[in-house]
Amino acid sequence: MTVTGVPDILADPVGTAVALITGIEPGLGREAAEQAVTGVARGRAVRRKLAGALAGRPGILADGRSPAPRVAGDLLLALRKAGATVISPPVCAGCGKQLRTLSRLGQDWYCGGCARRDGRCSACGRETLITSRDREGRPRCARCPDRDDRDPLAVLAAAITAADSSLTADTVTTAALHVFSKSSNLRKLAWAIEGNPGLLTGDGARAPIMGILRLIDELAGAGAENIIRPACGRCHRVVQLYRRIDGLWCCRNCVAKTRTRPCARCGTMKEPAARDGHGRPICPDCLVSDPANLEECAQCGRKRRVSVRTPDGPLCETCRPWQTLTCSICGRHAPCAISKATGKPWCRACKQRWARCAQCGTTAPVRGGTTDAPLCPACAVPGAEFWRTCPGCGQEGRILLGQCKTCRLREQLRELLAGPGGTITPGLQGLYDNLAGCERPSTVLDWLGKSTAGVLREIAAGQRPLTHAALDELPDGKPLRHLRTILVATKTLPPRDEQLTRLETWISRAVAERPGPAERQLLHQYAVWHVVRRLRGRLAGKYATYGQALAAQRNVRAAIALLDWLAARGLTLGNARQGDLDAWLGDAQASHRTDAGNFVRWARRNKLTTLDFAATKWGGPSGVIDTETRWEQARWLLHDDSLKPEDRLAGLLILLYAQRTSVISRLTLGHVQATDGQVLIQLGREPVVLPGPLDVLALQVAATRRGHAALGNDGTSAWLFPGGQPGQPISAFQLGERLRQTGIRCGQSRSAALFQLATDLPAAVLARMLGIHISVAVQWQRASAGDWMAYAARVSRRTSANSDSSDI
Repeated sequence: MTVTGVPDILADPVGTAVALITGIEPGLGREAAEQAVTGVARGRAVRRKLAGALAGRPGILADGRSPAPRVAGDLLLALRKAGATVISPPVCAGCGKQLRTLSRLGQDWYCGGCARRDGRCSACGRETLITSRDREGRPRCARCPDRDDRDPLAVLAAAITAADSSLTADTVTTAALHVFSKSSNLRKLAWAIEGNPGLLTGDGARAPIMGILRLIDELAGAGAENIIRPACGRCHRVVQLYRRIDGLWCCRNCVAKTRTRPCARCGTMKEPAARDGHGRPICPDCLVSDPANLEECAQCGRKRRVSVRTPDGPLCETCRPWQTLTCSICGRHAPCAISKATGKPWCRACKQRWARCAQCGTTAPVRGGTTDAPLCPACAVPGAEFWRTCPGCGQEGRILLGQCKTCRLREQLRELLAGPGGTITPGLQGLYDNLAGCERPSTVLDWLGKSTAGVLREIAAGQRPLTHAALDELPDGKPLRHLRTILVATKTLPPRDEQLTRLETWISRAVAERPGPAERQLLHQYAVWHVVRRLRGRLAGKYATYGQALAAQRNVRAAIALLDWLAARGLTLGNARQGDLDAWLGDAQASHRTDAGNFVRWARRNKLTTLDFAATKWGGPSGVIDTETRWEQARWLLHDDSLKPEDRLAGLLILLYAQRTSVISRLTLGHVQATDGQVLIQLGREPVVLPGPLDVLALQVAATRRGHAALGNDGTSAWLFPGGQPGQPISAFQLGERLRQTGIRCGQSRSAALFQLATDLPAAVLARMLGIHISVAVQWQRASAGDWMAYAARVSRRTSANSDSSDI
């Protein structure tokens, strides 16, 4: 199959073919033409191939000449049978004779006379038409056949009964006739078995013809005792054999491995399922995910991948019918499937769940037990017939492809990361060791099938250097970012400030897109020498967070928005007046108005404009300060053991110590210290003593913390709250979302805590203990207590005449 760029061929191949047919033969009728097309092309791939051939050369319908695919010739015969008169039947490419049956050599059709294949006869040595082959497989002409007057069925019966006395001659004859009916084919079968009887007793992988394998299956099904089904010539599994490779019959999986090619889209090594318009291979995953192959779900109406086909139409994975049952593991009443291991229902979540087995202690997929006491496959169903032992490592489990997933993962990693010499590239050895030892090999196997596998293959082959700069040349996206974090976590690449690097890359691109050199210079001066420089000063050698990079990006975007608005009115930053700025600030359609103050004030300080953008003074907390709710939530988090310990600790740090989620997410093990019977946590310059039971909770989180990163996670991360990216903490947004789901509103809770703390503590102590700026501490102290002191001072200075005013 070839995926082309013609939308009609991809979306409606049958309609395309029918339109071409009825355009040449209008009298045939659309219904008859559609029946002919769907009759000869039953699959979507064949229909697209037919439509592509007809659209590429519609003249084939009129002249019937090849080259063309076989399905096009079958269509011409079907149309002639349906009553077409203008449409031509297939025509011989040699003599031009109209054909009633097809004989193809390559892409051309020939009649019987033109399709003859000449060769040198092994008996007489003449160059003539080859009509048969002798028992050694050598060519013979019509004058020199390899004569054997014996009955092939009798020869087979004698050879097979000698190898297995439990079989009778009648049983052998019946089995042989089920395989072949022509005497010439039976003779080849008899010659092969007579010459090598060992083919029937385990050496069938060396059989010269497929008929021997079919005969072995027939005999084994008839009750043979000594007839042995052959094993695959490569993986040595006793399964159905598919094709010969280097003289040995191999299974479908081994044949697919020999056909693997790097996918032109995702780079993964798989057997091609199709080819694109340039003839490049496309793997099955990319083929089914191609927008042209998505179909409209009969239930939800969305264009998705087809998961199952029903009489009402195709269904996507989301709408695929699942029976609603009670899950035997988690106990939820949800859509469930029946487990092949236990025969009990289990939901989708439990089907993907991994945990440490409550009996043997191994980390494996959960196949039984409960959520509190999960069981691995071997412990859930001990001694089951479908549990096998991996021949590579001896691990017991569901061995489906001749080896366990761990051995399969190591084999794929060696193929992927091997250099030109066949050994793993030294720079990628750490990555191999980390991924090969992953507790969840299925996760790594799924990841290797994505687009980043092509990048690793290029690095291993020496086509791309193993540097950050080389990865920066690739299109940015989540798969590439995840690959970079894995390489950094496994010490394959050195760490760097990713958020700051992405900010600088975005600034360079944004500046380069500006129309004039003066504007590019102005924007570069502001973004690089003010925004980025000030951010670097605040970081003081630390890595930037996502929020800090986003705030800097908003300032640059606001500068671009203001410059664009001025340019649209023929103005520049130098000749614009205050009224122009006020008009922009009052325009409801203008974007980034609240973030442009930094740019305007910077330009005024550097004497680039006369505009004035007043800074917005903070007027205190705008939300409700609910102290009672704060203390109720704090007591709940301190004593409710049903919540996750990390959620309890994060919520308490907000409710009791007024910390932001961006600060909590970046706490490390070094911030929590246990000395002299006390537990200290360092939120600012001075550590804070944690009271009980918060101290026990902090130590519990530090001891049992576990991130969600299945790849590149070596367990040595120093983050107190590890995240989903290897070697990275949880994001502030994700942490806030988890707390929101528990009922804690982070912003309002922090304001209530900071308001109360500012009332009880001096500003200097508050800044040192909580890690906030001294000016912020002073503002909160004024908001909580300073206004009351000013009010008392004003009242004391009033005269007696105003003592009965409404202010008292």
